[in-house]
Amino acid sequence: MALEAAEAADQLLGEGDIPPVHEVNAEGTSPFLLTSDHYGRVLPRALGDLGVAESELVRHIAWDIGIAGVAERLARMLDAHLIAQRYSRLVIDCNRPPGVASSIPVISEATAIPRNEGISEQEREARRREIFEPYHRRIGAAISRRIHDKRPTVLISLHSFTPVYAGIARPWHIGTLYHRDPVLPRLLLKHLRAEGDIVVGDNEPYAVSDLTDYTIPVHGEARGLVNTGIEIRQDLITDQSGQQQWSERLARILAEIEAELPL
Repeated sequence: MALEAAEAADQLLGEGDIPPVHEVNAEGTSPFLLTSDHYGRVLPRALGDLGVAESELVRHIAWDIGIAGVAERLARMLDAHLIAQRYSRLVIDCNRPPGVASSIPVISEATAIPRNEGISEQEREARRREIFEPYHRRIGAAISRRIHDKRPTVLISLHSFTPVYAGIARPWHIGTLYHRDPVLPRLLLKHLRAEGDIVVGDNEPYAVSDLTDYTIPVHGEARGLVNTGIEIRQDLITDQSGQQQWSERLARILAEIEAELPL
């Protein structure tokens, strides 16, 4: 009884809170498995507003603006399975190794996150146990099922990035992200650059690493899957029109690439 009472006291999500994992098209037949670590910006009721103004909670520091609309559309266009995280990256960042400073940030860019300051180890564990782990457990289970069924699986982690960072404009419209496995990124670079009307980043504006990323190293590289991260500049996908256009472009290109992949 005492153990149950202690676990209840440490519980983060409660009545009125939604499940952390969002899925679309779980029975999709495509080899592409889509993930979206920063899909949502929901905050658990117990954490209030984290001490952060609403004007900050709609910014990139809280979620990847526009990627939800792209991810949903792309899943349907490709007939692909999408697994996404509903809670804000300010609660716990599901694309950071637990324990690193950016996992539960006390400051994001120039914005302080007061509710994350000095939290107990029990609260850190609750955020990991109730938000981070269910998301990654679901991705892992989906991959295991596909491997068991001998289904080709290509992991694509979808993100968006700010057009300006630290006062410097970013020229890229889209970027491919990778670390140990360049197979899919190289194909994406070739096909995207052949479009002729966009600036494409090669591991720009970010590069994947074991210290700064979790989804690709753990679910892609460690399990031997062909994989890539895709970053789209946020000002291009802020509205539904932009989300539709980029989804259509990516669906067309990925359908072409599928025939070239060693699956």
